[in-house]
Amino acid sequence: MANSSVTNTAAPLIDTDGLQEQTRGLASASTVWLHTHWLQILIAFGVGAAIVLALHAARRVAGKLAARDPQGRAGWVSIIGRALVRTGNFFMLMLAAKLVVGYAGAPSQVDTTVNFLWTLASVFQFAIWAREIILGAIEHRTQSAHYSGEALLSAMGLIRLLVTFALFAIAFVVVLDNLGVNVTGLVAGLGVGGIAIGLAAQGIFADLFAALAIIFDRPFRRGDKVSYDTTTGVIESIGLKSTRIRSFGGEMRVISNRQLLDKEIQNISNRDHVRVPFTIGIAYETPPDTLARVPQILTEIVEGEGGKVARAGFESFGASSLDFALQFDVPGDDWPTAHSTRDRILVSLMRRFAAEGIVIPYPTQTTFTAAPDGSLIMPYAQVQPVSVENQPGA
Repeated sequence: MANSSVTNTAAPLIDTDGLQEQTRGLASASTVWLHTHWLQILIAFGVGAAIVLALHAARRVAGKLAARDPQGRAGWVSIIGRALVRTGNFFMLMLAAKLVVGYAGAPSQVDTTVNFLWTLASVFQFAIWAREIILGAIEHRTQSAHYSGEALLSAMGLIRLLVTFALFAIAFVVVLDNLGVNVTGLVAGLGVGGIAIGLAAQGIFADLFAALAIIFDRPFRRGDKVSYDTTTGVIESIGLKSTRIRSFGGEMRVISNRQLLDKEIQNISNRDHVRVPFTIGIAYETPPDTLARVPQILTEIVEGEGGKVARAGFESFGASSLDFALQFDVPGDDWPTAHSTRDRILVSLMRRFAAEGIVIPYPTQTTFTAAPDGSLIMPYAQVQPVSVENQPGA
């Protein structure tokens, strides 16, 4: 029985013969091009060198703009300057080559190579510019809003990592697509991976995006007085995951950024006055003429203590009194000052009412008892008239 052997040879991953043939073709075409278009090549080289020098000069100018404000506080001019400083030499070289290669009459092999290298340089350069502009805008907003501390540095580090990964992933996919690679599966894989990461860390990302919303939307900033639910206090710090509020009672309240933004927040730092409401009861026995003067009396008392009356007038018929509503404003946003003014107004009101003979009654209730025949029974014994004739010594 004859032995037969079968030799299995795997196909090489890279076709070295084809690569060598393409390299020889590119070298041959370039040699012919240099011999036939040397003058155009020299002119194109000079123009390209001028373009590169101009781009270097523009980068130096951008560097000076960024050096004036390294933290990006001055605005978009400084942010764009910081982005342009990141312009790479490879991008400048390929931009010059792209602009002059057509004039020099380059062969198709050289033109194709320049187009590929230009695509590679431009895509990644735009990713770098976009990253610097995005991060510069975030830093500018945080600096202008006076956000600081280790939490902000941690947040910026995480934001830088996420922005860099996202932009360079997009740039990588764009380059592969220009090379003719089918990127559908890669994009789908990146999408599935992103969804998995998002689900695993959805709490962290929710608080992170809430922190970014606070930075950009500015519902409040550090040092502001805010009120939500039953808590009123001063913002002490805004972190990557939570915000710390020092309540007026002295305790530190910590709440996650996501939960805080889900609530109705009252920012009371920018108000120009504190409004204090009162309801004052006056006895029903007060004469109508005196009742008519009560609003004017209340106004005089408030204005005498430095307040401004918003409303002073009759409110309702109460169970034990005629109720008058008093609302007055104290300039500024300082609660201790408003409370002190309120106390002085209360004391002045009591003094003025005492001088005017106006009574603030206690809550009272009168009970009437009826006899079986429907007549009222007085709550006290009837007093019999005293006869003088029956008195001793009469």
